[in-house]
Amino acid sequence: MKRRSFIQQTSAATAFVGFGGLSSLSFKEDTLKHITILHTNDVHSHIEAFGPDDPKNPNMGGVARRATLVQQIRQENPNTLLLDAGDIFQGTPYFNFYGGELEFKLMSKLKYDAATIGNHDFDNGINGLYAQLPHADFSFICSNYDFSNTVMDGHSLPHKTFTKNGVKIGIFGLGIELRGLVNERLYKETKYLDPVETAQEMTRILKNEKQCDLVICLSHLGYSYDSEKIDDVKLARATENINLIIGGHTHTFLEKPDIETNKAGKSVLVNQVGCYGLYLGRIDFYLDTEGNMQADGVKIAV
Repeated sequence: MKRRSFIQQTSAATAFVGFGGLSSLSFKEDTLKHITILHTNDVHSHIEAFGPDDPKNPNMGGVARRATLVQQIRQENPNTLLLDAGDIFQGTPYFNFYGGELEFKLMSKLKYDAATIGNHDFDNGINGLYAQLPHADFSFICSNYDFSNTVMDGHSLPHKTFTKNGVKIGIFGLGIELRGLVNERLYKETKYLDPVETAQEMTRILKNEKQCDLVICLSHLGYSYDSEKIDDVKLARATENINLIIGGHTHTFLEKPDIETNKAGKSVLVNQVGCYGLYLGRIDFYLDTEGNMQADGVKIAV
């Protein structure tokens, strides 16, 4: 496909039920290729739904409801990817008892395609994370953690490509700096690489070498900070060739995806859907044969 212009539209009025449909797009329906990206972040071992008496989130969330939604959406569009932006572990007794085994098994049953690694995924140490990998039938993608002197060496990917309906999708992942956030004895000799430099290198590979039509960053950097600390907003503005940043870490609930302008003057979508599996993020990309792309983004209550 040709180099694309990127236009983002949102359907906030239908945020809890779906999309406005193809009528909101300028393309001819018979020329479109439709790719759906579903995503979660900071689920924190919340396996069950919140109870009816919960003061903030009564009867919301839970893996079973998420599984039903994902199945329905995949039936609507088989060209769907399911992704997670980290902090899968820690937050309920399920993690304390099973150490992450149940989380990975359930994500595998939901057929997650890929996830990145969050700081709380080191809470049982890097050896604890490694011990649960046999239960994960999906890829871990983290580009800026150098695991070469640890047991995780060779067990994560710097990037990965997927092809759906002839559209090549490249994914890379960025983790937050662990020093000062996680005890060093837990992550051991894991080295943190500069996320902006890493992103530029990954997007160069995915866009130029791999010829990807769509480039997605799974980020556990956090949405936005007042300080100079790198976050998703700063990352979007400082890089090129990222179409979508799926964020985590700050538990930010965005009513609709944020639109940032990258250093090449093009639009980048940034999205994050809170925490605890309360919402499922959904971004629908529509690509035509002339090399144009549009996207509708919403959140769906679970």
